[in-house]
Amino acid sequence: MSRPLLVSDCDEVLLHMIAHFRQWLDEDLDIEFRLEGHDFANSMRHKDGRKLELEDIWPLFNQFFDNEMHRQTAIEGAVEALNALAQDADVVILTNLPDHRREDRIRQLADHGIHARVFTNQGPKGPALRAIIEEYSPTRTAFIDDLAQHHESAAGEVPGVVRLHMVGEPTVAPHMPCAHVQGHAHARIDRWEEALPWLREKLHGTTP
Repeated sequence: MSRPLLVSDCDEVLLHMIAHFRQWLDEDLDIEFRLEGHDFANSMRHKDGRKLELEDIWPLFNQFFDNEMHRQTAIEGAVEALNALAQDADVVILTNLPDHRREDRIRQLADHGIHARVFTNQGPKGPALRAIIEEYSPTRTAFIDDLAQHHESAAGEVPGVVRLHMVGEPTVAPHMPCAHVQGHAHARIDRWEEALPWLREKLHGTTP
């Protein structure tokens, strides 16, 4: 029997990432990370003042996910909210990581108390979201992500899906373009305390 479906991103929605990435750069590589706007390309410098070139930045993210995922901590309220929603809905994770990191992400989330099916993806999430919905045939679907471009992609591929823009990392949230303002998400809520009743209403039509 079909149930409602929640499709959630992971980094900056369920787990802090950038804060721990910044800490690792500082402690292990003597690199300073200062995010101004959402321009990652100009956010990192060696402590002697040398700027990192763009081609040097993405390998650092790969190194982090290869060796430092254990640093990531849960965003306040995320584990409890997701497990509460899973009582009455199917919950899956759609994360933009290479496929070979899928098992690492499953273990990482399980260590935090989240036991959910994980889908890995590269690029815009709309097509992957559509494929998940076709598999589950849910009564209703809600999608959560921290990046506005994924909401735009989802809106184009599956316009009937309820889309929540959430950036759970407070040092990043003010710098991220808002998908709700852009017209691609139905709401922008950055705290799980407020997101949980909103999602319950969208998935079930009622708030307990």
